[in-house]
Amino acid sequence: MRATIRAMSESDLLVDAYLTHLKVERGLGAATIQAYATDLSRYARHLESESLDVASADGAAISGFLYALSKSELSARSQARYLSSLRGLYKWLLSEKHVARDPTELVDSPRLPRKLPVVLSKDEILALLGAPDLDDTPLGIRDAAMLHTMYAAGLRVSELVRLELGDVNLETGFVQAFGKGRKRRIVPLGTPARRRIERWKSEVRGRWAADSSRFLFVTELGTPMTRQNFFARVRHWALAAGISRPISPHKLRHSFATHLLLGGADLRAVQTMLGHADVTTTQVYTHVTGEHLSSMHRRYHPRG
Repeated sequence: MRATIRAMSESDLLVDAYLTHLKVERGLGAATIQAYATDLSRYARHLESESLDVASADGAAISGFLYALSKSELSARSQARYLSSLRGLYKWLLSEKHVARDPTELVDSPRLPRKLPVVLSKDEILALLGAPDLDDTPLGIRDAAMLHTMYAAGLRVSELVRLELGDVNLETGFVQAFGKGRKRRIVPLGTPARRRIERWKSEVRGRWAADSSRFLFVTELGTPMTRQNFFARVRHWALAAGISRPISPHKLRHSFATHLLLGGADLRAVQTMLGHADVTTTQVYTHVTGEHLSSMHRRYHPRG
């Protein structure tokens, strides 16, 4: 029996043209394009079942598609991924004048369960920061400076490894970091971090870095530190400090924010130091501190 070959619909042609754009003009990899193709094909088939097509679908049609996904027990995170794929498709269709407006603008993203950041306790932080000091080798001196700097200023790991000599003012005790979109912010360092940086610069850096190097932190070969290098060093010192659970550099940033709020810092001040454009991003840490306070209340209050 001869298999029936399904003719390509108008929706299929538009999706196919978009996938070609992703491959040729955006240079996306085969696996990524295949993921888009799977999502968009399912969307096109859903529209077909509703006697609609990609070009004529409105916000209600897209909401109906997301509802159908939820009825199939697809998670909110997966639904959000589908919507992200549709946003990309319609943004391109609008730019190519295949549609007069972007219907995804009328659709709210599925509400995702909020994942609270994992933070280190103050005792764990003290143990981690103190571990390189016990080593007292050139590597230990550098790593102590990096760990103290990251925790003192709440830097992202990408910001830490990109720090240049001129970004740190040890006299005034401030570091300037360049975050997402090269947005600049100034953050205090504190005395312990300043002392570790001074020692690194005076005792080790000059032996490793070339005279032309502008980066503050370098490897033994004189090359700039990378995110992967520093991740490995954090894991090394975490184990040395007796911390067995998985630790990543970003947990130092989470800990910086949480410990400030636990100490009574203003939320807006923490937002500024973290470089968050929106305070709602920073507010996730208030949930962590709220859980901490609730835990303390349950543990110590006679009627907790």
